[in-house]
Amino acid sequence: MSIHPAIISRRPVHAGAAILLLIMAACSQLPTTASVTIPPIPAGEARVWFYRPIDAYDSLNTPYIRMNDAIVAISQPAGASYRDVPAGQYHIAVDSYLNSPQQDQNVALVPAQEIFIKVVSLREWVTGGGGGSGDAGGGGSSYNKDTFYVWQIPPEVARAEVARSAFYGS
Repeated sequence: MSIHPAIISRRPVHAGAAILLLIMAACSQLPTTASVTIPPIPAGEARVWFYRPIDAYDSLNTPYIRMNDAIVAISQPAGASYRDVPAGQYHIAVDSYLNSPQQDQNVALVPAQEIFIKVVSLREWVTGGGGGSGDAGGGGSSYNKDTFYVWQIPPEVARAEVARSAFYGS
């Protein structure tokens, strides 16, 4: 059985088009939260927003955000997301190199409540190494570890920052 030459010549074109579409999708920006229609909070539940503004000195790492030790989101630089959860007591934390009680938040959520949790990055909070001749500064192998905090922010302050953030969903 032979394959028609026209079919063979179309395969590279189709493959090239598929690759181009994937590249374009990867480069496209997510919509801002302000441009997305957010549904109402389901009955009996509360909404927790997670957001992370970024500047030139912030870490680009993407640690997990946890509620009562369960992963509920990934902290994206310049991003926002939310989770609707049953009313109740929650311990909110973000994975971090250092752990201290000041990094986490304990909240008591009531039905229809909406809270905002800001993830704060402390880049290179822990650094070390060096001493060899492996880098431009004369030091050898060096390291730095990022530390993250979660802060509960008043809604009237947080809503503007969330609105400007890329929306990563619920």
